[in-house]
Amino acid sequence: MKKIILFFAFILNIASSQQTNNTTFKIGVISDCQYCNCEIKWDRYYKKSPQRLKEAVATLNKDSLSYTIHLGDFIDQRISSLDSILPTWNSLKSTSYHVLGNHDFDVGEPNKKKIIAKLNLKNRYYSFTKKNWRFIVLDGNDLSFYGAISADKKQQTDSLYNILKDKNLPYIKKYNGALSNTQLKWIKSELDLATKENQKVGFYCHFPIYPVDQHNIWNREQFLSLIKPYKNVKLFFNGHNHAGAYEYVDNVHYLTFKGMVDTENSSAFAKVKFSKDTIFVEGFERELSRKLVIQ
Repeated sequence: MKKIILFFAFILNIASSQQTNNTTFKIGVISDCQYCNCEIKWDRYYKKSPQRLKEAVATLNKDSLSYTIHLGDFIDQRISSLDSILPTWNSLKSTSYHVLGNHDFDVGEPNKKKIIAKLNLKNRYYSFTKKNWRFIVLDGNDLSFYGAISADKKQQTDSLYNILKDKNLPYIKKYNGALSNTQLKWIKSELDLATKENQKVGFYCHFPIYPVDQHNIWNREQFLSLIKPYKNVKLFFNGHNHAGAYEYVDNVHYLTFKGMVDTENSSAFAKVKFSKDTIFVEGFERELSRKLVIQ
């Protein structure tokens, strides 16, 4: 009898271990590397970013990561800035993804289309899946003074900005941007698909939703109305506010990662472990470590 009990305990332990392995994975997160061969401004040490990125990639490569994502502003001012840091980025052992930031488009009008291809992006916004998660990568520059490229998108940008600029909202700044109606419709289709597939949803964007300050995406209220019915939305990770921030609203973790480019002597990046009901953020240097419970 004792042997039978031990046998079933062994089987249950294996089943539990398999279930954990089916939902557990780890990723790397970096934000606002923002390299350019530029002088220090706003406590941003642009020339130190290549070395900081090398050190971060070396640390991330020591682990078995499912993927690494950069949350926007990979470079600043010149498209040639990519030549100094792309080889390091491409040395990542994991799959890698990019989110587009406003400064990624600060490369002159003729180069704005080129930045997409150089970052190995087929689309400006896209999604991918990992285990029981669907990750939706947003383009917060879809409508913006930095990233709108076509005449139609530029006209939509002007119209939305002019509608919002007198509403006394802290985030209607020309360095922020918005999601187009086309992108919002696509987001809804992704959320519907995630619901059908019984997937949790995580968003990646350059611009934050929470907390409300001068960094938010222009049409944050429209985005929040869209996601509200979807209880499978669990996280929103972003950059842009280099100081970092965190807020938990309606069972969604809104986490802003600190900028790698900032401060004279310290970097910032993270490893993030996803398990069945918890997200563990292991912060390096200025980035904080956190335990985020999934409800």
